Order: sequence, then structure tokens, then C-alpha cells
Amino acid sequence: MKPETLNFFDKVYEVAKQIPYGKVTSYGAIAVYLGAARSARMVGYAMNGSGGKDVPAHRVVNRKGLLTGKHHFDGTNLMQQLLESEGVEVIENQIQNLEKVFWDPSKEL
Repeated sequence: MKPETLNFFDKVYEVAKQIPYGKVTSYGAIAVYLGAARSARMVGYAMNGSGGKDVPAHRVVNRKGLLTGKHHFDGTNLMQQLLESEGVEVIENQIQNLEKVFWDPSKEL
């Protein structure tokens, strides 16, 4: 699909699919990259609706590294387990060393 034919959610999914293994980004960073800086919440809604679209939604967290979307994953700790399986350290629902594992689409894409 050509980028101009994608809706906002599809654009979010295309960015999220490019987040490297073992890295995370934030809802706001994706929104800024897409030219919609005030739409972090819409990015969150997109992540919530991404099931079955092969989108690594577990790699998208809030700006402080909190796993705010974790209640949308099956099981009690699936988001954390997926991140930890990629080597991302999570303590009390928060990414540790966020600056080390943060991937900024505005700089990387």
C-alpha cells in the first residue's frame, strides 16, 4: 500500500513494525514522527487495536517507560515477559535504562 493511502492507525502500525528487537519507543515519539505531535493517545488506541496485525505493540510504552498498555495483553504479565525475553529490563512496570533501549523513529527512519 502506498503511504498516502494508509489511515493513521495503519501508519502507526508501519512505524511500530520497524522498532528493532530489544528496543522500545513511546506513543509520543511515534506521534511526533507521523507529524501529529499531540496524538500520543491515538497512537495508544492504535496499539490497543493492533492484535492480529503482526505489530510488536509490547515495544511501545509511555514517555517515562511505563508499561501503560499492559492491561491490553492476554495474561497478567505478557507485555513485560515479551520485553524481558528481548533483554529489556522491567522493574515494577517500568523500563530500566530507558535511554539505552529507546528507539526514536524521528532519528532512525
